[in-house]
Amino acid sequence: MTDERENHPLVDEAMKKASVAWVAVAGGPPLALWCVPLEAALFVVSGPGEQSAPGLAEADEAQVTLRGDHGGRIITWPARVSRVSPGTEQWDTLAPLVGAKRLNAPGPTTELVARWATDGCALLRLAPAGEPVHGAELPAGSLAETPRPTPAVRATRRPFRLHRVRRR
Repeated sequence: MTDERENHPLVDEAMKKASVAWVAVAGGPPLALWCVPLEAALFVVSGPGEQSAPGLAEADEAQVTLRGDHGGRIITWPARVSRVSPGTEQWDTLAPLVGAKRLNAPGPTTELVARWATDGCALLRLAPAGEPVHGAELPAGSLAETPRPTPAVRATRRPFRLHRVRRR
């Protein structure tokens, strides 16, 4: 299911090397998501037991940012988001390929793909759908955000002591 038009050469090259993409949906903050490049697009899995990508499964479009060999941002492009449905020929072809690339997968690929189909996980295709921003057009600043609030708290413990310390 490749697009009729040619992708920008830098988008193609960056996608070939991508294992992580920063994806922003509806003006929200970009989230780092593992991805698999296939068929001139990036494929992302989200849902229970997988990475969290709020709003991506329901979105029609997103902004994708990829990094270069030096580790910095080299291109941002608008993406058309489409869901690959379980039970279709496209699912039967693509889901095992994406599952095989999943690092630290709990079990064999066939079980992983079956879990994705039954647990409500979403296999999403992010295809380039517009002019990318690259080179001097990219923002010069870091775009770093302040940490988001979280209910997680690190407990402070007393230092471990092997023997009792006597006070004088």
